[in-house]
Amino acid sequence: GADLSGADLSGADLSGADLSGADLSGADLSDADLSGADLIGAKLPELTIAKTSILPDEGDIIGWKKAWTDNEMPPTPVIVKLLIPADAQRSNATGRKCRASTARVLDLQDKQGNSLPPDTTAYSGYDTDFTYRKGETVSVEDFDTDRWNECAPGIHFFITRIEAVEY
Repeated sequence: GADLSGADLSGADLSGADLSGADLSGADLSDADLSGADLIGAKLPELTIAKTSILPDEGDIIGWKKAWTDNEMPPTPVIVKLLIPADAQRSNATGRKCRASTARVLDLQDKQGNSLPPDTTAYSGYDTDFTYRKGETVSVEDFDTDRWNECAPGIHFFITRIEAVEY
């Protein structure tokens, strides 16, 4: 809830800082590290918002997520290739993890990139009732539109495959 409007925070290491509810309007945040910062409810300059967004504003995008099979112990990781349609709600906070309201499952792969059999079902590591099957569209009804709330409801994904593999 701090009033940091007009503050010179250029180059500041704000990674992991609790800036929730802070007024950062007019603050110079050029080259500031905001990774992992809690910006829920913060008032930010428009340019800062644009600089921290890694998702395009228009068009379909490909996303990647790690999920799991449950027919083995321990569960086997599955990499899910998703099409995030242009009309899906989508966001990212200050890190690389993104969220979407809806996605179409294009492929299920092993960690090496080989497609799995078409009848494979992958399960969310967070909610095992949430499943991914090739060709199906998945969606969440309670998508949180606050982009700074990184771990909020949504289909979590990365924009590069390697990030999903290493997650």
